[in-house]
Amino acid sequence: MTTRVRPWQFYDVAISICATCYRRVDAKIVFQDGGVWMQKRCKEHGEERVLVADDVDYWRRARELFLKPSEMPKRFQTPVRHGCPYDCGLCADHEQHSCLTLIEVGDGCNLECPVCYASSGPKRMNWRALEEIEAMLDAVVASEGEPDVVQISGGEPTLHPRFFEILDAARRRPIRHLMLNTNGIRIAREDGFAEKLAEYSSNFEVYLQFDSFEERALHELRGADLRSIRQGAIDRLNALDLSTTLVVTVKKGTNDHELGRIVDWALEQRCVRGVTFQPVQEAGRTEEYEAGANRLTLTEVRRRILEQTRVFKPEDILPVPCHPDAIAMAYALKTAAGVIPLTGMIAPEVLISAGTNTIRYEGDGELQKHLFAALSTAHGPESSATSLASLLCCLPKVDLPAGLSYRNVFRVIIMQFMDAHAFDVRSVKKSCVHIVHPRDLRIIPFDTYNLFYRDDLERTRLAPITGVAT
Repeated sequence: MTTRVRPWQFYDVAISICATCYRRVDAKIVFQDGGVWMQKRCKEHGEERVLVADDVDYWRRARELFLKPSEMPKRFQTPVRHGCPYDCGLCADHEQHSCLTLIEVGDGCNLECPVCYASSGPKRMNWRALEEIEAMLDAVVASEGEPDVVQISGGEPTLHPRFFEILDAARRRPIRHLMLNTNGIRIAREDGFAEKLAEYSSNFEVYLQFDSFEERALHELRGADLRSIRQGAIDRLNALDLSTTLVVTVKKGTNDHELGRIVDWALEQRCVRGVTFQPVQEAGRTEEYEAGANRLTLTEVRRRILEQTRVFKPEDILPVPCHPDAIAMAYALKTAAGVIPLTGMIAPEVLISAGTNTIRYEGDGELQKHLFAALSTAHGPESSATSLASLLCCLPKVDLPAGLSYRNVFRVIIMQFMDAHAFDVRSVKKSCVHIVHPRDLRIIPFDTYNLFYRDDLERTRLAPITGVAT
């Protein structure tokens, strides 16, 4: 008798949403041809098969090994009524506090990027009042006590008429680390602006768009050739040594061949503390594209980085335990002798451990000093007493030897925001990157905010599902 065998290996069941109607659907996870696939079926819109990861081993390790106890916010804000993802937020069923919280100060921007999840641009030059922004900051403090990271975002936040007053308002609150998400145009073009930013340099970082070295790719991603702007901004930030993270929106077939080059170039910049890669999330303007055509999974981005640069090996780019499905990281130390990757030296159980720990690394004394130093530094040159664990909930606290500081740390982060195609309720419950809703101050996972809660989506997309008018 011949046994019939499916062409895949079944792994688990899942709850997802239909990419057309956004209603919850049953799904299953299978392994096939070296990839992890989600197969789901909507009664109305039929079947959908989506690549979740192109590396089964990495994906399984993230799901099965890099797990830590859930850390809750000080308070939940919404009851559980309709089930995830329709009760944000943060509802009492969410499994992770806010590692990073975004405050969007308005929708105006001096660019109209084709990949903008917020559909910001020159046609939406509306700004929130300072009093509204302060209320949003207070909501984060009420939820977190001492928020780990707050990112001032937009639109383009530097265009806000009371921009520096916003930074001052954030400074008056117990926020451990403040980030500015910017396209860098004002930094590059306006004399004195970067110097004014440098006055906030303690526990402050510029989160600078830096997608490509190529004109074609920049036009496709940002609608303009920004090469001179990016270089001008970096030149000013380098002169001030103002801590900067380069953030790269990665689109398949557009700039995914440049990831290693960006890492290598970033390592040569005095001000750059790392690079964050964000695969395109199909939300906002990107929903106008062919469904799924521009998607890249986290493991595909990771694979490209490993193939395109010699700095990191596979064991160096690991899942972040607070949300291992969606965030991967690598830490390195920049020294006079070269770049020393660090993450792969640390056992997963140490990365997962919470609280104050001491790593005892038995090995070369100089390497031990470098390892301890890098793991002790925080997001700011004057905050060495705070560990990276307070920012990404993953690394332990140890003592910092003299002579090394945050300026020596270099990190690569891959941060994937789920869209409707590969949406997994299990995963979104662990989301730790959140945003404050400007209308009612709910704190909502960034993934679901862009799919269900931004602008009028609660009325047009969510209300028909829940039957509740907003």
